[in-house]
Amino acid sequence: MRARILRRLEVPMLVAVPAVLFACALLQFDQTALLTLVVAVAAVAVFFASFEASRPPLRRIMPTVVLGALAAAGRILFAPVADVKPVSAVCIVAGAVFGRQSGFMVGALAALVSNFFFGQGPWTPWQMYAWGLVGYLAGVLAQKGALDRKPVLYAYGFASGLLFGVLLNTWHLVGYVHPITWPAVVATF
Repeated sequence: MRARILRRLEVPMLVAVPAVLFACALLQFDQTALLTLVVAVAAVAVFFASFEASRPPLRRIMPTVVLGALAAAGRILFAPVADVKPVSAVCIVAGAVFGRQSGFMVGALAALVSNFFFGQGPWTPWQMYAWGLVGYLAGVLAQKGALDRKPVLYAYGFASGLLFGVLLNTWHLVGYVHPITWPAVVATF
């Protein structure tokens, strides 16, 4: 029963994060960084609780954890190379093969674990959400059969990097740049 309720909350929480970002940008609240951080943490918490409540078997937990560790290790290994991070690719594979929930968990775990090396901060839940969303959407696309076609897979792989950047840059812009002006938007992105 609890697992079913949490599953139903997944999509609304995924949508709530960009909706709150947009609302905060439009209304320019004073405590935007805190409000958006709370919503991102809540979205990630729903996924962690949903995964836990579903009582996944070991054959589903192990690949999720191993791929999360692989993604974190890849991020750490490629740290000296600017803008080359294999996390999105690993999240896409996890979502496509093991489902959208595992895809989200791999992205969230990769961000959390790798930030033990790079430093935790208010950006960590946002990275967890963004890479989790990359894995989740890959799971949705794979379930529909869209990722079976190579051009779609390549396009989504490219778009996932842009999606991650747009989410993190928008959070920074909305949370820390006041007032929001077009020159500030251009400089942020």
